[in-house]
Amino acid sequence: MNWQFILSCLYFFLPAYFTNMTPPLSKKAGILKFLERPIDLGKNFFSQPLLGSHKTWRGAILGIIVGTSVVKFQVWLYRFHFIKEISFFDYYKINFLVFGFLISGGAVFGDLLFAFIKRRLRLKPGTRFLPFDQINYVIGAFLFLTPFFKIDVRIWLTIFILTFF
Repeated sequence: MNWQFILSCLYFFLPAYFTNMTPPLSKKAGILKFLERPIDLGKNFFSQPLLGSHKTWRGAILGIIVGTSVVKFQVWLYRFHFIKEISFFDYYKINFLVFGFLISGGAVFGDLLFAFIKRRLRLKPGTRFLPFDQINYVIGAFLFLTPFFKIDVRIWLTIFILTFF
């Protein structure tokens, strides 16, 4: 494994990284307050919150929009030789909306899935849940992308390792 491969993995997964950063940043910025509504609508499942009040439509929607926008930017950057060298695929040949939705929607799904699991384990929001706090969105992106895009297992393993640390 060389540095170019590691850089390529990070570049490939950039949309998911931005997706994962968006919910807390949008909360801190206080934008789109009308979307600050819990995804689970405050519902409980066996006397425990389904996801929790901190998992909001604002975070999910903005995360997907930001992640998809990053893919569009990657398409634009693909004109440069260096970007072509570190890219795993030809960004001109993908539908950026489909790829963007899958990678960012998958990242959001992974976060929500593990929030659901944490609530079942009676862990409060913000409680550490290693290693899943670090890789939940990687698992979600993997689940959403794998049926549609053939991505080498070495890429996924590298992303899991890099994201965990």
